[in-house]
Amino acid sequence: MSDRLVIEFDKALRTLFAPAQTIREVPGSKEPEAELSDRERAHASALMRINHVGEVCAQALYQGQALICRDQTLRQALVKAANEETEHLAWTEHRLVELGGRPSLLNPVWYLGALSIGIAAGKLGDPWSLGFLAETERQVEAHLDHHLSELPNQDTKSRAIVAQMRLDEIAHAETAVRLGARELPSPASMLMKLAARTMTRTAYYI
Repeated sequence: MSDRLVIEFDKALRTLFAPAQTIREVPGSKEPEAELSDRERAHASALMRINHVGEVCAQALYQGQALICRDQTLRQALVKAANEETEHLAWTEHRLVELGGRPSLLNPVWYLGALSIGIAAGKLGDPWSLGFLAETERQVEAHLDHHLSELPNQDTKSRAIVAQMRLDEIAHAETAVRLGARELPSPASMLMKLAARTMTRTAYYI
């Protein structure tokens, strides 16, 4: 257990303070840089900062759930999804730099909060943990749809990243359902939406 905790602590440090790595090519990397006004660039940068925060939280959520999970097949599925989320982290980080933006100053806070939620969800048992995962990914999908409608049309680099992230999140939700996810009660889903709304509004500016 002590070795595992050291490994998980190392993951946290890498997520928060080290450049994320990606195996897949960054979507839109071959697209030309769009001509954006200062206002459009600032808005696109803020949206990508929100997406970066979402990926920091995804790392923590999957980490917390995998830490509690005892089913080897499920743990492997969580690790695989977490690896894809690491790529999303790298993509959004890369795009933030290109746009002249910065990550959220509250990333350590977001991470600790999401890790606690992931552990709590894991303790409820695998079906409920998977249900929480599926609902999270559905809400992220809706959130990414909104960003696609908000990003400047000419910002093809950012739009390509968000579009591929959306496809991956849909696949993660489908995997959770296939592995036996339970449907969460409506109050739980509403509470998750409220928490996500608070996070996104804060991360837009900070």
